[in-house]
Amino acid sequence: MTTTSAARREHGTFRTRLPAEEWVTRAIPGGALLLLATVLALLFANTPLSEGYFALRDAHVGFELGPLSLDLSIGHWASEGLLAVFFFLAGLELKQEFVVGDLRSPAKALVPIAAAFGGVALPAIIYTVINLAGPEGSGGGWAIPAATDIAFAVAILALLGSSLPSALRTFLLTLAIVDDLIAITIIAIFYTSELQLGYLGIALVPLAAFWWLTNKREAWFKKHYWTAWALLLPLALITWVLFLNSGVHATIAGVVLAFLVPTRGISDYGKQHSLSHTLEHRLRPFSSAIAVPVFAFFSAGVAVGGFSGLLDAWQSTVALGIIAGLVAGKILGIVGVAFLVTRFTSARLDSDLRWVDMIGMAAVAGIGFTVSLLVSELSFTPGDDMYDQAKVGVLTASALAAAVGAAVLLPRNRMYAREATESGRGPDGYDRGADWGADG
Repeated sequence: MTTTSAARREHGTFRTRLPAEEWVTRAIPGGALLLLATVLALLFANTPLSEGYFALRDAHVGFELGPLSLDLSIGHWASEGLLAVFFFLAGLELKQEFVVGDLRSPAKALVPIAAAFGGVALPAIIYTVINLAGPEGSGGGWAIPAATDIAFAVAILALLGSSLPSALRTFLLTLAIVDDLIAITIIAIFYTSELQLGYLGIALVPLAAFWWLTNKREAWFKKHYWTAWALLLPLALITWVLFLNSGVHATIAGVVLAFLVPTRGISDYGKQHSLSHTLEHRLRPFSSAIAVPVFAFFSAGVAVGGFSGLLDAWQSTVALGIIAGLVAGKILGIVGVAFLVTRFTSARLDSDLRWVDMIGMAAVAGIGFTVSLLVSELSFTPGDDMYDQAKVGVLTASALAAAVGAAVLLPRNRMYAREATESGRGPDGYDRGADWGADG
């Protein structure tokens, strides 16, 4: 590296990517696996293989361990077990952004945070209004269209817009992270049944041990790969089992554990990297390649009953509420609140952003998918028509949201690429020729 490039790195022209930004660059393969798992699930559920597929999903595997129950269906092992890994990584991202990322600056984060709340509230309101005339119990799905699938949304944005302003990706990432925090809170508060406080009290013991190890013996887990598996994993599993039996959805255990991991280097060993970043780097491939696709495979399989069954599902108030919420509600809620905040407060959008880009980004945020499918399972009972209608609504809305986002952002991406070519500058504003000249 030349002196010039080193100086630029020091002053911020170049900088090491935060974990959240690294995720953006690696999102597409994970999104492709997620899409493949969804397609396979729909094929299995709507072909002669459906009987075997549903029998496998509903087969129980596990045992009773005294007062603790670990007897779950394979589908529940995926949604409450494997998905806890996804929520652990989401928790790491949340804490990183609040401690060292964009969310640590209230002024900078105000617009995307407010927009995230708008993107949660309006879809929920739209769903509730549509289901006022729906069947009994349909209103229980109000939280389904409130969610944004952070991994899928970021993957689609990366696929659509290699030349879009980097500020748009940052805005979506911040918005989706806050959206995840809201979704986690909703699950913890509204989808907890028969709360057993005793189990949560006992869970404080492994949680305290987890905190002590990650904060006081951080170097162990950076020096030796096996230490996290030998020391942290058993504590995480014990915590997960206790949360599972407490009545709180077990995925919340992943978030709580993540919040205990330090986001800054503590020991002198590898001080430039936090333990949070280290664990994220090690677990991300498992989450993207196995945990989330397996969950999608067992969750997205809906027997639609042919085209007529699909039409019936689309006409239900449950599916209509989800589709309207995720597609129209997200756009109106996110862009509308962002506009109001910038209109009536001193907060402003990044100078590189345009409102038409915001509309496309907000459409992409309507990809609910993973979290929406999970909330669907928590809202309705398997075997109930509304259970399948909700999943049809989530899959349809996510596809429509991606299509609307593509319709808006692809022409914008071509425009930014053309401007970058004509000016010799990238979409981030840096002179590429000057960089090559300095370093070459």
